[in-house]
Amino acid sequence: MDIIKNANIDWLGKKWIFISISLILGVMGLFSILTGGLNMGVDFSGGTLVYVKFQDTPNLEEIRTLLDGKADLMAESVTRFDELSANEVQIRLARVESEDESDMSLKSIAIRNALFEKFDKEQAGSRTLDLNEASRTEIKNWIVNNNPGGVLDGLGVNESADKAEEIAGKITDFRTEKSGLIKDAAELNTLGLAPAFTEKLLQDFYLGSFTVLSVESVGPKVGREMRERAQNAILFSLIGMLIYIAFRFRPIYGIAAIVALFHDVLLTVGIFSITGKEITLTVVAALLTLVGYSINDTIVVFDRVRENLKLMRRADFGTIINTSINQTLNRTIVTSGMTFLAVFSLYMLGGEALNGFSFALVMGIVIGTYSSIAIASPIVFWWQMLMEKRKKKAE
Repeated sequence: MDIIKNANIDWLGKKWIFISISLILGVMGLFSILTGGLNMGVDFSGGTLVYVKFQDTPNLEEIRTLLDGKADLMAESVTRFDELSANEVQIRLARVESEDESDMSLKSIAIRNALFEKFDKEQAGSRTLDLNEASRTEIKNWIVNNNPGGVLDGLGVNESADKAEEIAGKITDFRTEKSGLIKDAAELNTLGLAPAFTEKLLQDFYLGSFTVLSVESVGPKVGREMRERAQNAILFSLIGMLIYIAFRFRPIYGIAAIVALFHDVLLTVGIFSITGKEITLTVVAALLTLVGYSINDTIVVFDRVRENLKLMRRADFGTIINTSINQTLNRTIVTSGMTFLAVFSLYMLGGEALNGFSFALVMGIVIGTYSSIAIASPIVFWWQMLMEKRKKKAE
């Protein structure tokens, strides 16, 4: 498939333009990293993430003000999570070295209590339970003790327990289908429960205005270990590729490819620093994917250079490199273009959970494709010219 027919672009003639662009972006990214640092996720920095879902659109400023008034909570940030219509909020808590799991568990409970005092204050002091937070066991015991709507009439002790377990499971499974929050009592009518049962259920339970969906906690020591392992994973993958390409082609080809990969990772991480996006384990996975994708594109170009060195013996090395890049250009456009469309769709439609991962791939594919042409090839050309000059001096 020829998108560009008979391409004849002087890529090496534009090498200083490409190098200038890379230097500017690299310096900007490095300056941002050194001055502002990286926004490391809980996976690497340690801390606790509390995910809360609200009935109505949450007022972030109101929540921030509420938690700022609780000095023991140390809430670092309060942000929207997932799609806006989901009404989900992510609350991030800092973590100090002396804290253990029980400390962080107490903090998540403290957040729940603070939100309860603000949004469900009218339920304070009542003996009713929040149906959106009640466990299956609590609902089951309530059914066994109250026999609402006579659902257990005529059943023995064991049969009653099984029936109560079945109904409780039906309610909690339905709650899960509703993303953890039943908003309206009318929704319960779809469960096929007797009206008398539903009426009694809503007398003894209430539908809270929020629910804590999940709590994720990572200790500072684990965070450091994860950060070191992520760095080692990227470093060892680069070393392994250097060895392979040096053996497959020539050492300079391996060095050029690794310089291009360092360039790709630095620019991508720099963009994360500039934009303030969080770096998590999924982002590291994306960076490793980027490393593999970029090196594949570079190898395709180098392989064509090696072939053309045999076919174009009388041509100078610069012409061979330009010809090789132009010959693989359509393949690069099709492969990278289709992959870019896929990951861009993932970035636009994948939701908050995949945002960092897909953003890294979107940036990485563009930068990786660019570096195979604009960084790796000029390095090989520069080295070849240097060797020829030394050879002439020696002669």
